Amino acid sequence: MRILLAQNSFYYPAHGGGDKSNRLLLEALAARGHACAVVARMSGPGDDSRESYLAELAARGVEAQAGTGGSDDGAVQFSRAGVEVSAASAANLRAAFVARLEAFQPEAILASTDDPAQLLLEPALRHPTARLVYLARATLALPFGPDCAFPSEAKTARIRAADGVVGVSQYVADYIRRYAGIPAVHVPISLLEPEAGPHGWPALGGFDNQFVTLVNPCAVKGIAIFLALADAFPQVAFAAVPTWGTNQQDRAALAARGNIRLLDPVDDIDRLLARTRVLLVPSLWAEARSRIVLEAMLRGVPVMAANVGGIPEAKMGVPYLLPVNPITRYQTRVDERMVPVAEVPQQETGPWREALGRLLSDQAHFEEIARASRAAALEYAAHLSVEPFERLLLDTHRSGARQAAVRRPPAASPGDLSPEKRRLLALRLRKQAPPAAWFPNAQAGAGCERRLFWFPHAGGGATAAQSFPLDRASVCPVRLPGREVRLAEAPFTLMGPLVEALAAAIEPYLDRPFVFFGHSMGAAVTFELARLLRRRGLPLPAMLIASAARAPQFRRGHVAGPDRTTEELLDDVRRLGGSPAEVLESPELRRALLPALEADTRLYRRYVYTEDEPLPFPIRAYGGVDDPNIRREHLEGWAEQTTAGFRWRVFPGGHFYYQTCPEEFRAALEEDLG
Repeated sequence: MRILLAQNSFYYPAHGGGDKSNRLLLEALAARGHACAVVARMSGPGDDSRESYLAELAARGVEAQAGTGGSDDGAVQFSRAGVEVSAASAANLRAAFVARLEAFQPEAILASTDDPAQLLLEPALRHPTARLVYLARATLALPFGPDCAFPSEAKTARIRAADGVVGVSQYVADYIRRYAGIPAVHVPISLLEPEAGPHGWPALGGFDNQFVTLVNPCAVKGIAIFLALADAFPQVAFAAVPTWGTNQQDRAALAARGNIRLLDPVDDIDRLLARTRVLLVPSLWAEARSRIVLEAMLRGVPVMAANVGGIPEAKMGVPYLLPVNPITRYQTRVDERMVPVAEVPQQETGPWREALGRLLSDQAHFEEIARASRAAALEYAAHLSVEPFERLLLDTHRSGARQAAVRRPPAASPGDLSPEKRRLLALRLRKQAPPAAWFPNAQAGAGCERRLFWFPHAGGGATAAQSFPLDRASVCPVRLPGREVRLAEAPFTLMGPLVEALAAAIEPYLDRPFVFFGHSMGAAVTFELARLLRRRGLPLPAMLIASAARAPQFRRGHVAGPDRTTEELLDDVRRLGGSPAEVLESPELRRALLPALEADTRLYRRYVYTEDEPLPFPIRAYGGVDDPNIRREHLEGWAEQTTAGFRWRVFPGGHFYYQTCPEEFRAALEEDLG
């Protein structure tokens, strides 16, 4: 095939993960015998960009020719790894791309989220014969859904007109399907340098390496957490590598700290990782996957990363995934680096300090994480190939999808629908949700011998579980419909249908030992789910941990009273301490919280226990000594539901005791899992 990449960014040299991944993808296709070309931007800014770019290429041994204008618009031309490259100035990029379209006559065009303004996507769609495949590498740059900075119906319609849409991770593909109704798929599009080979990456991780490193320090990449850690460990050497997102304000903050050293970006990532003791990836946006995570793990460098977006997929179950308070709002402007200006929320850095402190002080633990990182990454790399994407391109080329896609009318906005149609849409979205929507971190646990599924309290989401990374299990939060990224889906109001849906969604993840942890209402859900798995002859949990919950037999013969009013529900939340005061005082946040809270409360109030045989695995019951809802007999009652051993524990604090004594709680979990 003749394949043309439209790249409104740098192609070579480039240090951004998405830019590098696009280059390696095209070079891999060229190595498979396809005729490949790219139109991209030059790396040098200003009037002398062409001259400085030519000098940069010459320093790397690349022979390039400078155009003289006319059809090539003065673009720099060169060949690398079988790919014909045209690099134009930003002002001439679109004209250079249109000229290359005419001259090259591609059969397939690759466009991507590196072009959020769709400067090149628009002319690409007008090509009469070429099939267009859109590569989604960042949800921030998509024009729809909760992660995007600048929503646009018109830009969404252009992406919808592509012949195929590929997400760099399962998270991104699910996001596109959920928020745009576009049938995106995930196949690998972030490849590795071919010359390294499946076992050719050097083991560079070392306890005595020089730096705790962050690449691309900026707001969306978590510079706030990086600076806080540098302040907390003043005797430790930190390194920051400014790239596409680092603005002058970021540079000033870095320069103000004596233990932070600025390093230049490097073409050979080994030069950076050989000096890195721990790599930090504290991203505050929904990172699509994060190439640097895999590259560091391949070299045995421990990575501390934010538990957001597609990063759990990149981490493959190896610690550490750590909680952040993600960015949810952007201003309607960009900074001098053309990055949307984010409104960065306050961060709780305690778990990050604790994890970094252990890695810096416990050499045996450091080496264990380094070995696990390298083993998981090498296993992944051994099966990484361009062939699935190549098959997708060939299938797309043979199809006639383009014209049908172009004629498809824009999807109606939920706000344009009647209440009844909105309800039906919410039910349909819930029915179509893939297993990864229910268990967003389950696939990331490939390197861990067991999973701990964390079922939330009424109205709760997946965030609480993210605060408690464990050594003996991969923590997999359960995300129910009607909250967080599943806000558009209808929440369940009856226990039976919820448990049926959970049983279907969890079945792909029962391939290794697992434990159920359920807090409050979540304990009742885990109990009924375990009983349903037993009835269906499916694998059972190795243990059930019921937290802040009455034993189910206390619901024997239960008759539900009238539904509680909104104010009564909010009073309960205040009394139990389940949400920060600022959430309860904000009308907007209350509106986001209430639908799930009301549905979950209705579900639990209607739940009636039915008799069955005790469960054949151990049960543990946890509670807070000051919990106004749960007494000792409620916890001890769980002993009746098992034939395989029971213990109960109480902790300082109330209904949400694990927030009061997180270390004691985590130690208890580790002991019971051991």
